[in-house]
Amino acid sequence: MTIRVLLCDDQALVRGGFHMILDAREDLEVVGEAENGREAVELTRRLDPDVVLMDVRMPELDGVAATRELVGAGSRARVLILTTFDLDEYVYEAIRAGASGFLLKDVRPAELVEAIRVVAAGEALLAPSVTRRLLDRFARSLPATPEPAPPDLGELTDREVQVLRLVANGLSNAELAGTLFVSETTVKTHVSSILRKLHLRDRVQAVIVAYEVGLVRPGSPP
Repeated sequence: MTIRVLLCDDQALVRGGFHMILDAREDLEVVGEAENGREAVELTRRLDPDVVLMDVRMPELDGVAATRELVGAGSRARVLILTTFDLDEYVYEAIRAGASGFLLKDVRPAELVEAIRVVAAGEALLAPSVTRRLLDRFARSLPATPEPAPPDLGELTDREVQVLRLVANGLSNAELAGTLFVSETTVKTHVSSILRKLHLRDRVQAVIVAYEVGLVRPGSPP
C-alpha cells in the first residue's frame, strides 16, 4: 500500500529535499507541494493525502491554523508538524489543534520516512519519550490545577485509565505489555478503545488529554 504525502513549506529548497528523500521509497508518493497554509488546506482537500508534512511558519495561513482548519473539516489526513527548533512556541498549539506530532527539519532521512509510515498507520509519531519531552517543555501551557474530567473519561474502565496514564508517562506498547503482564495485542486493543471512547485521533491527543485533566503532571514519574 502506497502512502500519499503532501509537502507544505514556504521554502522550495526544503520541499525539494524532502521530495527527493520520499521519492526514493517505493511505499511513499509525494502527491503535491504547497508553499503556504492556505494552499496546504486547499490541496489536502483536493488530493486527499494520507500524511501532510506541515511547516509551522508559513505566509497567509500558518501551520497551526491550517491544521486546525483541516481537522475541523474532518480531514482524514495525519498532520506531521515541521519545525526548525524543538522549542518553537507553536508546536504545542499545533498538536492541540489536531496534529499527530512533530519533526525537526534537520531530521535524518530514515527517521523522516519511518515517522511518515508510523503516522500513516495511526500510531504515535515518534518514541513516546519525545512526546513526553514536548509536553514537559510546554508545561506552562498546561492548566495550573487539574481540570474536571470530561464526561467521556468516565466511560473508561479502570484498566483503560491505567493504560492512559502509562501512555502519557512515555511507555511504548512493548513496555506497557511488560508492565501490565499482557500481550502487545491486548495493549493495542486498550489504546484503540481509549481513542474511540474519548473521540481522539491518535495517542498524541490521548497524552494531551491525560495531562490536561490532571491524570498525570509534567515531570511526574511513570
